Amino acid sequence: MKKILASTLTAAMVAGAAATACATGNPFSDVPAGHWAYDAIQQLAADGIIEGYGDSTYRGDRNITRFEMAQLVARATTKNATGADKALLDKLSAEFADELKTLGVRIAELEKRTDNVKFGGELRYRYLSRREYEQDSSERKNYQYVTLRLEPEMRVNDHWTAHARIDYHFDMKAAQNGVMTNSEGGPMEEILPGTRVERIWVQGDYKNFQVLLGKLPYKTFVDEGLLMDYSVSGGQVTFGNKVKSTLTIARANQQYQLPEKADTGTYEQPYNAADYQGIEIYNDRDAKFTWGVGYHHFHNRSTTNDKNTMTALGTSHMNIWTLGLGWRFDKNWRLHGAAAWNTSGKNQLDATDPGATEPSGELPSRNPRLAWSMQLDYKGANPADQGSWGAYAAYRRLGLWATWIPTYEINGAVEQNNRGWDFGVSYVPLKNVSLSAKYFRGSGIDEYEKINALFGEIEMFF
Repeated sequence: MKKILASTLTAAMVAGAAATACATGNPFSDVPAGHWAYDAIQQLAADGIIEGYGDSTYRGDRNITRFEMAQLVARATTKNATGADKALLDKLSAEFADELKTLGVRIAELEKRTDNVKFGGELRYRYLSRREYEQDSSERKNYQYVTLRLEPEMRVNDHWTAHARIDYHFDMKAAQNGVMTNSEGGPMEEILPGTRVERIWVQGDYKNFQVLLGKLPYKTFVDEGLLMDYSVSGGQVTFGNKVKSTLTIARANQQYQLPEKADTGTYEQPYNAADYQGIEIYNDRDAKFTWGVGYHHFHNRSTTNDKNTMTALGTSHMNIWTLGLGWRFDKNWRLHGAAAWNTSGKNQLDATDPGATEPSGELPSRNPRLAWSMQLDYKGANPADQGSWGAYAAYRRLGLWATWIPTYEINGAVEQNNRGWDFGVSYVPLKNVSLSAKYFRGSGIDEYEKINALFGEIEMFF
């Protein structure tokens, strides 16, 4: 009998497809003996574009169906065919378009069963240099480190997946695991551990409904990370379509370096954990006009701990309201802003003196309970799009008691208690390789007369 090429997918898959076809009534007719596709596939096989089964045979003892023929084509399209072979593949793809569409669905189902664990991540280099001036003195902070990040995703069923993020940090200047402070006049302290499981959570995705449980990522949606871009431990529910609502109940921790203590001349690195409840209501983040409002409540019962930032604020609670607005002018330009206001505690001029207020009782001009940001974006760098680039210009004011861990601090050159201009540019020279540079020029809200900071980053995604 004339030798006929069969599917290049695994024998098990073809057998399963054939069994299903027999059981349900095969909707595909056998390819006529003289069909031009036979010659086309034989030519592609001769050119090495199409192969047979794993045992190098073509199972030529029977005719194959159109569906099996489409499997051959689907497999061949993953090869880098050129010239006449590419033209044959295009012609075959048009011939078996309906079968290829069905095949895509079947292959997707097979991948769900056979590829339940996927890994992504990045290799990243970061450089940060900050110089802070106060009267006749200045202090310089310098960080230079490499991060290897692994992000496994494990499929549980059609709706639920398990996720994790594992970070390894290596200090380039200290040549050791973990990232150390490197500042003039201050001690060396570890600010990032060498290796840790930064996040681990399960996620349920349904139509217009999502659930996250565990140590989960949370970048506040309404203000685009002005309040928080970190991990929280608890649960989060998001529901809605064009207008969404996100409810979060969790524990949140804040690692924040307090100002220098007058009695010891040293820095304190507190672990400030709090109960957290939040609700955010916002529209589609890709809409031309974006809006949102949020309410966030933090409660730390350890009010006697002098390392607790809420103790310095004069309360065990923080009630923060957030507002976000944005407008996309066209495909290149977007203007967006956000504000956060803490309605709890006392206004203070100096973080080391919780009771310091204006003698008149009025709000001090350097109110640390207020934070806001206004940013103009031009284009945007997409790591999957080689040659893409973007830039932004922004003015930010990150009041100490109105932010928790803002995205501008962990992904840039601006810290809490800073105000000033922030500029950035990013470029993708190669696919999945991104270069970024950011510059901040401003001052402290209640300390430091001037601050200059430069942030640089190279990211390689996989």
